[in-house]
Amino acid sequence: MVSNPSLDLVLEPVLPEVATPTSEGQPPRPLSAWLTTFHLASVVLDPYTNESSWILPTAARILRAFSGSAARANFIVTCSADEARLFLGPLSREFLVFADPDRSVVRSVGLESLPAFVFIRSDGTVPAVAQGWDPMAWRSVAKDIATTTAWTAPAIPLAGEPAAFAGTPALG
Repeated sequence: MVSNPSLDLVLEPVLPEVATPTSEGQPPRPLSAWLTTFHLASVVLDPYTNESSWILPTAARILRAFSGSAARANFIVTCSADEARLFLGPLSREFLVFADPDRSVVRSVGLESLPAFVFIRSDGTVPAVAQGWDPMAWRSVAKDIATTTAWTAPAIPLAGEPAAFAGTPALG
């Protein structure tokens, strides 16, 4: 069951192998510190499943649509930082990425299926979440983010994107 995560939950950013101006000074911090200025628009992926790889281009497109909004568009990947960089490739330099090797974030939010699209408001509440790839549910999360941030929601789905699928167990 989806729940509000603990504000003390520590999120570990994945730094690119080559430092960039945006990657400097990003140590692991509690969720409350990541929410001081921005909401989080997070796509949670399990790099060891086909389902998460199938949705990766679509997820990146959706997160790009929120890149200038008052939400930090990010990936949370259930693996080590090195494995996240390998799985995401150049996306690990484009987006804020958090490593969740022990799935503490997944547990704290109460996710049951991955991939997932999670909106965490700056007050630490989770008003919207979609689990698995259900385009209508992802559209609903995107609309909630857009409404909260006074932004435009991206079109979901686009032609050529994957058909809906249930996803895989979030806890592995």
